Amino acid sequence: MRKPTIVTTTHLLYLHGFRSSPQSTKARLTAARVDSLRAAGHEIHWWCPQLPPSPAEAVAGLLAGVSGWPAGQAAVIGSSLGGFYATVLAERLGWRAVLLNPAVDPARDLSRHIGEQKAWHSEERFYFRPEFVDELRTLSPPRLSRPERYFAVIAKGDELLDWREMAARYAGSQQQVLEAGDHALSDYPEQLDAVFRFLGLSA
Repeated sequence: MRKPTIVTTTHLLYLHGFRSSPQSTKARLTAARVDSLRAAGHEIHWWCPQLPPSPAEAVAGLLAGVSGWPAGQAAVIGSSLGGFYATVLAERLGWRAVLLNPAVDPARDLSRHIGEQKAWHSEERFYFRPEFVDELRTLSPPRLSRPERYFAVIAKGDELLDWREMAARYAGSQQQVLEAGDHALSDYPEQLDAVFRFLGLSA
């Protein structure tokens, strides 16, 4: 595996998972680390948007929102479904990406969740439509063009996604495979140093 050249990230995007939000624990922990780096003198542009239910709309909005970002100094962190979106963006834009228990085949997995859904961090409800599954299939990127641009944190104890499938999807990339853990990646605080080191943002 060819190691990536460490480049300091100046623009960082965080993408939450299905039914999640910028209020998720991992999003807030990542934002807190960004704040501490800013306080230490790092100039970092941070964006953690609420993603719409439509995958096509989500990706279109993200591409519009980052259109002025410098490709060589931009990176994305994505959790679960956000990891799938992060891969879509990284392949299209040439960014580095950190994947946290990333969804590998969300069209297959989310086809079981068509219907009304409740958000995790609010009382908001939304409808996951059948056509959203087709949008996921259309968005699905092919084989990774440059695996060394990716860092995947994968928990063998993930109760929703198969860790072997994740590891195979990101073969050739830098990986941190946790022997236990869960889908929420409850020990994310212990992974933050490695995540930010990959982004060239060590404290």
